[in-house]
Amino acid sequence: MAHPTKRQRIWGWMFFDWAQQPYATLGLTFIFSPYFAAVAAEYFMNQGAEAASAKANAQSLWSSAQTIAGLVIAFSAPLLGAWADATGRKRPWFWLFTVIAILSAFTLWQLQPNGSGLYIALAMFWIGFVASESAFNLNNAILPSLGTQEEVGRISGTATAFGYWGGVLSLFIMLLFFAENESGTTLIGLSPPFGLDAEAREGTRFVGPFIGLWFAIFLIPFFAWNHDDPLERKKPESVRKVLADLWQTILRVSRRKSCRSFLLSSLFYRDALTALYAYGGIYATLVLDWQVIQVGVFGIIAAIAAAVLSWVGGLADQRFGPKPVIRTCIWVLILVGCVIVGMSRESLFGMPLAEGSLVPDIIFYICGAIIGGTGGALYSASRSMMVRHCDPARPAEGFGLFALAGKATAFLAPALITLFTYVTQSNQLGFLPVIGLFLIGLVLLAWVHPQGERPA
Repeated sequence: MAHPTKRQRIWGWMFFDWAQQPYATLGLTFIFSPYFAAVAAEYFMNQGAEAASAKANAQSLWSSAQTIAGLVIAFSAPLLGAWADATGRKRPWFWLFTVIAILSAFTLWQLQPNGSGLYIALAMFWIGFVASESAFNLNNAILPSLGTQEEVGRISGTATAFGYWGGVLSLFIMLLFFAENESGTTLIGLSPPFGLDAEAREGTRFVGPFIGLWFAIFLIPFFAWNHDDPLERKKPESVRKVLADLWQTILRVSRRKSCRSFLLSSLFYRDALTALYAYGGIYATLVLDWQVIQVGVFGIIAAIAAAVLSWVGGLADQRFGPKPVIRTCIWVLILVGCVIVGMSRESLFGMPLAEGSLVPDIIFYICGAIIGGTGGALYSASRSMMVRHCDPARPAEGFGLFALAGKATAFLAPALITLFTYVTQSNQLGFLPVIGLFLIGLVLLAWVHPQGERPA
């Protein structure tokens, strides 16, 4: 078999973004999570809870599961990365995690509109999410080998944009042909295909098998063009030795001002960004009373904006470096967070709106485009900045710490949202902590060197 060219390796690497994206776009944000929120709220109301309390409980249930999943990812990623570097083998881990993610996605079909399978679907979604993210973290570790320090920003931005286009296409397919509204038809007035029962919401529930099939099919170019280098394979060391080396790496990072500040900064702003992604669809469902199709259109707008601005952000990264891109994106997302907190179906920053006003809908569509666009550019630039801080000989370990920084406080945003939502009994005020996390990340970014900091 011919050795893959550099172009093939880059395209194969980018196809991982394309293959995995529907797990986030369709599952985490725009189709499954709103459906889960609506089913959970109805389930709690049937258990005797008032409408407002049922909605708050539904959001709290989702955020609690996200907290647990985030902690698992956070504390397994550095060890996984260190082990992959120590053995020179990532491919078996890719197989393991993607198979778990695909099988978990298929089980989401079991969530019935009456709440049957609610907790099983919740558990399986987050098990699949953990597996998917674990594979994605290892995929990030391949980035430093694909180009020079100046090229990786453009490559990262292009891959992020490519992934979002996959999200757009998958969302179009779900909305046009599968996800049904209250009348039992899709966005273009069709009944779900293959004899799927609209009354049982089988079109919407098909999102799970769809994610699994998409992931499996589009992983083929990745596995075809990305292989472990036989020259880098080593005899596996003991877990104790790998842990000792990892601990020494953490100690070295703690003494490197720029790297330490970047990881701490990203710890807060990426946690806030994940919260915006995870709760965007739920907010639209519980605060604005949107149906799945409306949330899906919102998702298309956000994903298109993300695809375009991730690519633009990659070009800006190549020209100006990642730090200005990161700073600009955070400021924009802070402003969006303020709008989300200050808006409801009835008012905007305390100013009452006419009954049936479309102002909240229009504003939230705009917010969706901004969140998608700046969020994509922010993650792409962060990935590029990490390349400037990691040891070229131990990239998986470096990106394991990057994953740790992104997830170590994954409990923080969901827990704070849960707390603020419970105390205020308001889905809008529940988002206040997100703004605070972005501000902390922005302050810590001041100590990050624009060109990064490689270990001595």
